[in-house]
Amino acid sequence: MFHDDQHGTAIVVGAALINAVKCAGKKLGDITAVINGAGSAGIAIGKFLLNLGIGNLIMVDLCGIINRDDNYENPAHAEIAKLTNKNNIKGALADALKGADAFVGVSKPNLVTPEMVKSMADKPILFPMANPNPEITYELAKESGAYIVGTGRSDYPNQINNVLVFPGVFKGALSVRAKAITEDMKLAAAKAIASLVPDDKLSPEYIIPSALDKSVADAVAEAVAASWQLEARN
Repeated sequence: MFHDDQHGTAIVVGAALINAVKCAGKKLGDITAVINGAGSAGIAIGKFLLNLGIGNLIMVDLCGIINRDDNYENPAHAEIAKLTNKNNIKGALADALKGADAFVGVSKPNLVTPEMVKSMADKPILFPMANPNPEITYELAKESGAYIVGTGRSDYPNQINNVLVFPGVFKGALSVRAKAITEDMKLAAAKAIASLVPDDKLSPEYIIPSALDKSVADAVAEAVAASWQLEARN
């Protein structure tokens, strides 16, 4: 099953992070990212970022940082606990953000404070995506030292909107009669979206194409189709 708010959002977050990390002069394999909100969307994003090659991922839910010492009745939480939090830290969101390079919010408004942003690593990347009111406002995040900010809203730079994924993913899959949407196809879609921002245009205010960019669907479709064909040959 391919779900827009889970896998679609994961793809577009991955695309945005690819370019944000490049813009900040960092590498995906070296960064620590924190996801606040360990529901279906947050966990889908988390698994995708791990597949993308992120260095360290910390998941935070209502009870705090997900770690390997706590027992979780939710099997999804138990599974993600084994895959994340390399240093097995414990605590709340503020503890998770200390020294982190990136934040992804799929939770609720006003959970991230200026002090939390200031505690992050150099050139912090923030994707507070709770709608319509994010975990921290664009203005406050920038005032607090955020280098790159992307939200789910269209009235600020870097709208991280899963509409960028559609109809490209399905167009590409149908064009080659794919029998599934695989992880490699999702990764190909994210990289295709990221590639539409050329290096000479990349900036903290422009890390992802506009939701109105008509070239996105075809680029995603071509990448997804090629990925399936490669998998089929192998």
